Amino acid sequence: MEKKILLTALCFGFVSIVLGAFGAHALKKVMNPDQLSSFEVGVRYMMYHALFLLFVGSTSFLVPEQKSVVYNLAVAGTLLFSVSIFLLSTSGVTGMNFKFLGPITPLGGVLLIASWCMAFFYIITKKG
Repeated sequence: MEKKILLTALCFGFVSIVLGAFGAHALKKVMNPDQLSSFEVGVRYMMYHALFLLFVGSTSFLVPEQKSVVYNLAVAGTLLFSVSIFLLSTSGVTGMNFKFLGPITPLGGVLLIASWCMAFFYIITKKG
């Protein structure tokens, strides 16, 4: 489980760096400041959760079952939150209408919050 978590964290980190560079260089020329700002939020939160998953995968404070719960919440939340923001903010560039994803973004945010809350709960209730 730890290897899977760490590999996911590394993938999230890699993707956020690539998309951040893409946004800063290529998208800056074709997106308005509000769209670019939204895109950057998706990049930032993906990186935050890459770092969070690096912690989850390497800590001894969580047992494998707890790591699995936190991992699943964080991955689902990151994908729903960040990817929906990427698609929504680039709608003008792609010409595709992703407005139906609007309600998905806050759902992803709730899952991200839940992942942190569960990690906190598991660690604070750990015996010893």
